[in-house]
Amino acid sequence: MTKLWQLTPLALACAMAFPTAASAQSNEDLLKEIRALRERVTQLEAKQAATDAKPAPQWGMTPEQAADLARTTTKTEALEDAIESQGFKGLKISGVIDPTYIYNRAQRTASFAFLNNFSGNDVFAYDNSYFGMAVIDFQKELEGGTRWRLTLAPHKSVGSNYNFPSIVHEASVSIPFDGLSKRFWAGQIPDWSGYEYYLANQTKFVTHGMMFDFLAPTYYTAMGTDITSGKWNIKTALGNMNASRYTLDGSGNALRSPMFSARVDYAKGEFNGWGSALQIGKTTNNVAGGTSMLQNFEVDGYFIRGDVTLQGQFNVGQQKGAAYNGGDSRWYGLSALAAYKVTPRLELAGRLDYINNSRNGGGTFNVGFGTCADGSVCPDGRNGFGPGAELDATSGNWVVVDPDKGANRYALSLAVNYALTPNAMLKVEYRYDAANLSVFQYTSDGSYKKSNQLLGGSVVVSF
Repeated sequence: MTKLWQLTPLALACAMAFPTAASAQSNEDLLKEIRALRERVTQLEAKQAATDAKPAPQWGMTPEQAADLARTTTKTEALEDAIESQGFKGLKISGVIDPTYIYNRAQRTASFAFLNNFSGNDVFAYDNSYFGMAVIDFQKELEGGTRWRLTLAPHKSVGSNYNFPSIVHEASVSIPFDGLSKRFWAGQIPDWSGYEYYLANQTKFVTHGMMFDFLAPTYYTAMGTDITSGKWNIKTALGNMNASRYTLDGSGNALRSPMFSARVDYAKGEFNGWGSALQIGKTTNNVAGGTSMLQNFEVDGYFIRGDVTLQGQFNVGQQKGAAYNGGDSRWYGLSALAAYKVTPRLELAGRLDYINNSRNGGGTFNVGFGTCADGSVCPDGRNGFGPGAELDATSGNWVVVDPDKGANRYALSLAVNYALTPNAMLKVEYRYDAANLSVFQYTSDGSYKKSNQLLGGSVVVSF
């Protein structure tokens, strides 16, 4: 019916347009005109049929817009197929860079610390910790929930601290079992103790706290589990601590027993929660050589709401035969952090640390002692651990006062952070380190004092 109403007016109009000519023409001419008119009607019918056969465009779209949409859909599907076939599906890439400047009064150093290593004279210390890095992180999730991660840091990766010159910060796989919330993992991962993280875009200070630097492991090469249930998350690790492989020591022995570590986290509410970590097993003895038993435990908590951040940590532990005088090293420590955002871009932060380490001359599993001028064992004059020293009037050398009494350490850090852009942060930190004994060595004259000062700044850019 639709075609009939369309074509009938057309035929009538054509007929009415030539009334005079039709009467004047012969019957033969009239028949020719009728045939031509029929052919034109047939052409119009074919065109209308072709139009009806096309897919109807969406409401409000012209045919050209509908064609563009179809082409876009086809290209998108082809792009998705290409991404999947090339292995980019489920891949996430991120990175961090933090050029850093450090001034250390006692060490008489004032320099940029960027892409330097933990080797030679530039050993790990609180003024040469995990900052001044460039890191790139690759994460991929496969079908079925398996996760793969590779984090590379060309300098100062956790692996480089004990396996120099490794650039691997993390290399791990996580495989689900009994649902996605229960996982088995294996590989190399950074330690999970405490409230501080390794990378600069996750911390509020240029330097790290003493709990992080001196009372926590560095990394694990191990296997374990990662289980989440409601507000609880439980992680376990069984394998090497601070070692990619246990090898022979100087006496021809090798550590064969694995270290056990675990962490428990509980998110009490939207704004607060707590966590705890422990390590039990044998590890390197920095004083006596070889290995000895370590027991280390910490608990930490947080409250983060709006502009306010509050974090705290308590740590206690011991290592057999690892103190300065050859006895068991024992310690406990406290850390508190408070931060407040004055404006959306400007944040002020403060951190206070304390480590009690007086037993048997001091020492922890992350502290090493040096050699004095007279050949005796010296305190850790760069980090401020071990027994106090005094000037011997007879020899003119600085010597240990009491090898059975170690220093208790304090550290106060004040920071100002300013967000230059959503992905760029400027950090400035003033840090005051002190002890109850003279354990900080001043390289200008070799003297030991009870305190030291540090100034740091960094620009942190992440994506």
